[in-house]
Amino acid sequence: MQRIALDYTPAIEQRGGIGRYVRELTAALASLDGDNDYRLFVAGANHSSLPTAPSANFSWRPTRATPLWLTRLWHRARIPLPVEVFSGRIDLFHATDFVLPPTLPATQTLLTVHDLSFVRVPEAASPPLKAYLDAVVPRSVARAKHILADSQATKDDLVALYGTPADKITVLYCGVDSQFQPVNDRDLLSACRRKYGLDGFDYLLSVGTVQPRKNYSRVIAAVAAARQQGYDLHYAIAGGKGWLEDEMQRTIDRLGAQPYVHLLGLTDDADLPALYSGARALVMPSLYEGFGLPVLEAFACGTPVISSNLSSLPEVAGEAALLVDPYDIESLVDAIVALEEQPGLRQRLVQAGYERAAQFTWRRSAQQLRSIYAALLGG
Repeated sequence: MQRIALDYTPAIEQRGGIGRYVRELTAALASLDGDNDYRLFVAGANHSSLPTAPSANFSWRPTRATPLWLTRLWHRARIPLPVEVFSGRIDLFHATDFVLPPTLPATQTLLTVHDLSFVRVPEAASPPLKAYLDAVVPRSVARAKHILADSQATKDDLVALYGTPADKITVLYCGVDSQFQPVNDRDLLSACRRKYGLDGFDYLLSVGTVQPRKNYSRVIAAVAAARQQGYDLHYAIAGGKGWLEDEMQRTIDRLGAQPYVHLLGLTDDADLPALYSGARALVMPSLYEGFGLPVLEAFACGTPVISSNLSSLPEVAGEAALLVDPYDIESLVDAIVALEEQPGLRQRLVQAGYERAAQFTWRRSAQQLRSIYAALLGG
């Protein structure tokens, strides 16, 4: 039995894509692997605040030391206090969120790098956060025995921007949870609409933190243009506030878009299938994504997708979405109008989306991850 520790902190701390990645991957691992001894490291927690471990061979290894405190200790002061102080003696440590803490020399290390948006799209992070990531992520990548990238696009960025050897990186795709299915119950759809103030009109949906790389301002401009052409569409954004959300608010004010732009904030995960199912389309014209999980979630719910043609999104969407130049508002308008005007196109994309989503499962991802663990541990 090998002793494997995972940094589960993002699953507790984050509601967005990285938190979901860690939660889903851990749950899938627990359903597959009853042989190894898994320790779930959580910063800023204690046993009483944590749920039941996902399986008998999984145990919590919390510390009251907060993520911020550990960041200062490990990455700013560079104090080499090994993570094994908290996890106990281990054979492998999997850092799931960009940065690798100090470990004992004999411990194998695996690091997940979700994207390099802070390099490719500098406005994706605040200046202090960017300065921190620019210093710490390259060091972590260099120290790690092996790297996981969420997409081939991220792997290519690691090679191009950091000079990381390609054979040191494995692409591990995300999956789609089984909760993401079409919601056809009219009462359930209506209840979800009422809960989020979306009752009585057709809406386009975006899912993700409000920040410049999500490109929401251009979507708002495209929706305004489509409405001028006679398409009575609203736009809903499900995501918490991030960096520079004021720029989007200025666009809303400039266009007088307040009546038809709905900022839902952080939504309950349980409501997402109904939000997707009720939408005319998911619009995800990001300037950069490490993966783009909402694309697959929308596919699984039978919702057509308009997506950016940049970074990992064409890789994830395949031929099941309308791909547009995210900098070109007119191309966004054309895609929105095409879905409204062409029922055959909508039907084709829905069917292609189902087929595409079926190729991505967390079980498959966990099986691949288990093989990577075994290879690193000499199994």
